[in-house]
Amino acid sequence: MLKLTDDGAKITLQGQPQALDNGLFWFGAVLLVGAVCVALAMSLLPVRWSIGALALLIIGSFFFNRQRQQHKKAMAGMINSGILWVRAGELVHDNQGKRMPIQLTDSDTISLVGEQLEITNGDSKRKYCISGFDNIQEATATKAILQGQTLTKRHVNIKMSSD
Repeated sequence: MLKLTDDGAKITLQGQPQALDNGLFWFGAVLLVGAVCVALAMSLLPVRWSIGALALLIIGSFFFNRQRQQHKKAMAGMINSGILWVRAGELVHDNQGKRMPIQLTDSDTISLVGEQLEITNGDSKRKYCISGFDNIQEATATKAILQGQTLTKRHVNIKMSSD
């Protein structure tokens, strides 16, 4: 939902928050069961077997953390829920009380891909992908405001004008 403010707009994104990868969930569950098995092995098996079981658990934890960090890195810059406060050249993403200010540079480009907004840096690397807009007009209005155009509201119609 788009609401115009004095210096920009407030946009409520309707997308679903990113869920944890299902594979990571099951891998974590297996690690938990493995930890219980290691505890049993330490009390029932000889010391060498116990040390081996503990080593396997440590190696599994290492791979789990590496996968989790890769998943976090892949999801960085994906915005699809919460509230966007948009002004010329900047936006603030408010998601469940966590505020993330985003300042655009002169070399950043903003493009509309379907109903998604992509912000890329000067090297054409994607910095942010914003989805969850109610309709294409909200995405277009967000792009216009970020590029410095002013929007005026006349009754029900929203018109874009460039300076």
